[in-house]
Amino acid sequence: MATIDSDYVQSMATQLAKYDIQASQTRLNRNQTNYNNQLIAVNKLKTALNSFDSAVRGLKSSTSGTSSMLVNSAKFSADGYATATVGATAVAGSYQFFVQQLASKDQFALQGLSDSDLGSGSLTLGQNGKSFNIDMTGVTSLSALAAKINGASDNTGLTATLVRSSGAVNLVLTSNDTGADQAVSLSSTNAAVQTAISGRKQLSSAQDAIVYLGGQGGIELRNNSNTFDSAIDGVSLTFSKVSDPAAAPLALDVGQDKDGTTKKLQSFLDAYNALVGSLSTLTASGTNSSDRGALAGDSSVQAIKSTLGGLIRTNFGGVNLIAFGISADTSGNLTLDSSKFDKALAQNAEGFENLFSGKGNLIDSLHDTLKTYTSSSSGLLTSRVNSLNQKLSDVSDQLDALQTRYDASYNRYLKQYTNLMQVMNSMDQTSSMFT
Repeated sequence: MATIDSDYVQSMATQLAKYDIQASQTRLNRNQTNYNNQLIAVNKLKTALNSFDSAVRGLKSSTSGTSSMLVNSAKFSADGYATATVGATAVAGSYQFFVQQLASKDQFALQGLSDSDLGSGSLTLGQNGKSFNIDMTGVTSLSALAAKINGASDNTGLTATLVRSSGAVNLVLTSNDTGADQAVSLSSTNAAVQTAISGRKQLSSAQDAIVYLGGQGGIELRNNSNTFDSAIDGVSLTFSKVSDPAAAPLALDVGQDKDGTTKKLQSFLDAYNALVGSLSTLTASGTNSSDRGALAGDSSVQAIKSTLGGLIRTNFGGVNLIAFGISADTSGNLTLDSSKFDKALAQNAEGFENLFSGKGNLIDSLHDTLKTYTSSSSGLLTSRVNSLNQKLSDVSDQLDALQTRYDASYNRYLKQYTNLMQVMNSMDQTSSMFT
């Protein structure tokens, strides 16, 4: 009896089942590849836009915490006495300072106390017209007392610590902030504690910083910290050392840092040109030697390029980039004419600053425009990414259904060919009986 050729049967069933789904599978695979390519490209576009946005918005930040594209500099005549951060609103000029005293915290030690002195009475502590009370009932150790002071919800702004010296334990109280108004007052109904208060050892006195603008005998500047943020417009000063009365006053020169400002502007241009390069790659029409961009001819990208180009030419604060020596080539890349920029900056530094940091400025306008595309909640590109992901999910479902269809076809053809082979074997056996 002839046997059924199972390899032949399976091969025929496979070929016929594949033929049944071939057209649909080709279409779905083509769609899957297309959607994946689009998804990758749109995500690259979002990344490029976000990178540009982050780069240029970061340019406006400064060490003084203000938004600025102008860079000013400050130089002291001697090191170790003070530091300065200079914002865009600072006016060039020279200043002299005499530092009479630095701001300090109030700090003192309560000595001679032991754990056995505690457990009863109360302790009242205060600063700047406010006070809080510590009930010492049940407080049987200095460490517990320090913890209760530090943990008080109405603590006025001081910290208690224990300092050990030569076997003795000192309860040290320190104001959290500097300034004369941070002086700590305290009293206690516990006799031993009150005795320690009366004999407290002062380690540092609460006082304001006193600095004279113009040298000794000049204008007195007083502050509860060593940092003076508003003494001179656009300049934040932090003093760290008292002046020597016999020495010359500390001199400060404030001026414009042209190189620093140019560097910031060039960083803006570099970020913009990098974005232009990314857009060009994604929308390339393709040649014999280069690939066609995944977003070639895409209307969204064309709209982005057109909008960005328009903003670059728009006036903000009465001026635009062109006025400061910036031009665009045929590819949309921006270049800087240094000599024109230097001249324009010297004539209108305020206009340059307003262009980038004034109300409704260029950088904020670019950000607002890009946000309509990149916003994680409502951006056009975000919606597009979601749509492509949904399409890929649908294709995946259809491919799963197509696999089910293939399996059904394969099993049907396998059964049909097996039956056919059995019939043919039976006919061969019947025919052999008559020969």
